[in-house]
Amino acid sequence: MCRTLPSRPFCQSSVEVDVNFPGTCFGTVICMLLAAGTHAAPTEPPSTLPYASIGELQSRLHSGVLTSHQLTQQLLGRIDRLDRHGPALHAVIETNPEALALADVLDAERTKQPAPGLLYGIPVLLKDNIDTGDRMLTTAGSLALTSAPAARDAGVVARLRKAGALILGKTNLSEWANYRSSHSSSGWSGRGGQTHNPYVLDRNPCGSSSGSAVAVSAGLSPVAVGTETDGSVICPSAMNGIVGIKPTLGLVSRSGIVPISHNQDTAGPMARNVTDAAILLTAMAGSDPRDPASADADAHATDYTRYLDPDGLRGKRIGVVRELGGKEPNADRVLAAAIATMEAQGAIIVDPVVLPHLHELGAPENTVLAYDFKHDINAYLATRQGLAVHTLADLIAFNNTHAAEEMPWFGQETFLHAEAQGPLSDKAYIDALDKAKRLSGPEGIDAALKAHHLDALLAPGPGPAPVTDPVLGEHVVGGASRPAAVAGYPSITVPAGFAHGLPIGIVLFAGKWSEPKLISIAYAFEQHSHARRPPGFAATIRE
Repeated sequence: MCRTLPSRPFCQSSVEVDVNFPGTCFGTVICMLLAAGTHAAPTEPPSTLPYASIGELQSRLHSGVLTSHQLTQQLLGRIDRLDRHGPALHAVIETNPEALALADVLDAERTKQPAPGLLYGIPVLLKDNIDTGDRMLTTAGSLALTSAPAARDAGVVARLRKAGALILGKTNLSEWANYRSSHSSSGWSGRGGQTHNPYVLDRNPCGSSSGSAVAVSAGLSPVAVGTETDGSVICPSAMNGIVGIKPTLGLVSRSGIVPISHNQDTAGPMARNVTDAAILLTAMAGSDPRDPASADADAHATDYTRYLDPDGLRGKRIGVVRELGGKEPNADRVLAAAIATMEAQGAIIVDPVVLPHLHELGAPENTVLAYDFKHDINAYLATRQGLAVHTLADLIAFNNTHAAEEMPWFGQETFLHAEAQGPLSDKAYIDALDKAKRLSGPEGIDAALKAHHLDALLAPGPGPAPVTDPVLGEHVVGGASRPAAVAGYPSITVPAGFAHGLPIGIVLFAGKWSEPKLISIAYAFEQHSHARRPPGFAATIRE
């Protein structure tokens, strides 16, 4: 089911010391040169590569001191020793068996490209609910979808390939994007097992894009793509110390992505810095005839790197929505420090701001998701050939038959609730959808922005990552994703501090198509806070 890495030579000389996982050393750089043959080129010590930015990597690729083949092989080796072995992060569910061959093609074509784009030759990991029309599987973490790969690329994958990105593999996730049970452990799937937080391994990575967040944080890939219905990009990004962007609904195509809800689903970029997230979003954004919601995307998609302004906080009016926090003292402390940084850079802080109808969103959202999931998953499964499951009812039956593998820790009561729902023409659904969209958007976020003449809203991220508990399920404290998720508006999380060695982020959100403004604010904050540091793979928190 979970395919093995392509075979790679190993040699003993000229060892590389992995400074991020002390006590291990590997002959990576010489192995790469010997194995690559004609791919050989002078390289800088590869220990500098895992946390290099896209710009730094492109500089080396353009100058010829690094090839995409070498970079890809370095990352495959790092996945092998940190994800499969060593701390055994379980972030990558499958690597692309064609990755090195694709890198060779990109290297050969690079010299023919007059000005390759910023993503050209850069490895990207995809959440395992995003279709690729190749030898890799797309399973949403479920054993039910392992019998055949998807027939074609998802819309967003097609755009990434067009930009020259190299699809390195698929990442683990909370199975079915955490829409199977309310008792689940984030980052666990029947196919991939439990993903671990790279800062402290017994802590939870949050979900559902847990594998994408952990892989980027741990230097297994420069960037990754996650998906969000409500919090699935924002929470894992915050808890793993990276940047995550949840775009406006429809800015990025959802065709070929295992769905929960066409009213809230979107793919989003995940990176170690705002610049790389902006580069990835630039490549991802745009219309797709297979996704009607993206019809207006081309009118708003742009080069988001244009908004990377270190002075982007000056004069911005930012409202603090404290109600979105969990009154968690560590997150509140980090938020206070972030506000001080913003004010020092010329931002005007309005604190607090009350978000109208905030506490009225849960019930209608849950109703919409239950109806949408049954409808949308049945429609998606109809596009997959070679599977034994064709409906949500089939998935429920599969889980019952394979309960030992699929339900050792938690059940499928969310599946059962969704299966019990009627068609999308039901009045209960129509009323809930209207209420959810109206109260979250025009009468919620839009109203708060207008009332206080704000550029953006700010909220604390979730508190420090809790201990992973498959028996009792997750217990995340706080979370600021719901209003923007329900409204279909953009949000972004940026690393802002630490508590007991665990990263904590802040969350910024605003109205529809406000990605440029949010990126500008987030970038300016990042440039003056310098809050991120790489993970240390500690076994547990020590006093």
